[in-house]
Amino acid sequence: MAQYRAIMPAPSAEAARLVADAIEAAAGEDVAVSWFEEPDGWPVSAYWDGERPDLADAVFGVALSHGLEVEIGELPNVDWVAESLRGLPPVRAGRFLVHGSHDRGKRRANEIGVEIEAAQAFGTGHHGTTAGCLEVLDRLGRTRRFRAPLDLGTGSGVLAIAMAKAWGVPVLASDIDPVAVRIANSNARLNHVGGSVEAVTAAGFRHPLLRDGRFDLIVANILAGPLGALATDVARRLASGGTVVLSGLIPQQRRFIIARYRSRGLRLQRSIVRDGWLTLVFRGQSVTR
Repeated sequence: MAQYRAIMPAPSAEAARLVADAIEAAAGEDVAVSWFEEPDGWPVSAYWDGERPDLADAVFGVALSHGLEVEIGELPNVDWVAESLRGLPPVRAGRFLVHGSHDRGKRRANEIGVEIEAAQAFGTGHHGTTAGCLEVLDRLGRTRRFRAPLDLGTGSGVLAIAMAKAWGVPVLASDIDPVAVRIANSNARLNHVGGSVEAVTAAGFRHPLLRDGRFDLIVANILAGPLGALATDVARRLASGGTVVLSGLIPQQRRFIIARYRSRGLRLQRSIVRDGWLTLVFRGQSVTR
């Protein structure tokens, strides 16, 4: 089946995010959207399978409403996600080294290797949000023992795998996309933690394992909108004195997210920015029984 791609050059990360969100709202799950920083801006790419005039019209309409030019064309029968990521160098974040199979030999003696191959799920470690979360997790693990972590919106499973390998604990992971869940479970087996990482398909906390669970660490690397909407559920499922790590944010969204989570009883402990992307660390209240 033919695959089609639309490219829209956005002037900034915020503009790219707004366009990507609008495309997802207009076209639904039939269109995959990505954006990356390049020297001349932040091009947004939208991909879909089959000749679908309705999808092309939806994407074109979004680009037009945002004042962006759009170029739509048919692609050869190639896995473009894998091709675009193949050969990227390994990423070091704290003690973690995220790498492909071709870089297994680059792990240093004191590093924790997480092998992630290019696939149709977010999270190879190269994005500032993923790397920022890994840095934070490495710091947290040096001072505290977590026993029940949750990776909400796991993508490729890289964060869940990193926690399972570093701490030797069972990790629950979830994603709204069943393809991502399948890839995350496969990556967990590849990294020899298939028995420790369990990825399930869930929108937010709408799964028995999440809805009925209690977690001392919740990591969510998604988007500002969903993170804001999930604040109440995150606070409810967080164990007494637990930690929350949030990313998928730009610095301009800091005040909004802090206000949402502070109003749920969580206090900000730390924030870091890596490659222009913000990661926030919150601590829940300790309840004395």
